[in-house]
Amino acid sequence: MITAQTIITVVILYLAIINVVGYVIMGVDKKRAIRGAWRISEASLFFTALLGGSLGCILGMQHFRHKTKHWYFKYGMPAILVVQVLLFALLFK
Repeated sequence: MITAQTIITVVILYLAIINVVGYVIMGVDKKRAIRGAWRISEASLFFTALLGGSLGCILGMQHFRHKTKHWYFKYGMPAILVVQVLLFALLFK
């Protein structure tokens, strides 16, 4: 039988993993940008954020100084995070 504790544990584990993925892909894309190599699409970066990795993407943007001058990343990623936090708060109230 699946308990509420199990569901919460799975959700937290999922969020931890997807945020690490968001952080890492920002770093990988920055490294590829420096080398002039094939890049990760902006749609993929935003999709990772929408899947729950917005905090990781934001931290990656700041740490690697990547995509910080693009307004749609500068304001879009935090907007996604705010919506996700509000949804999380409503769901687990």
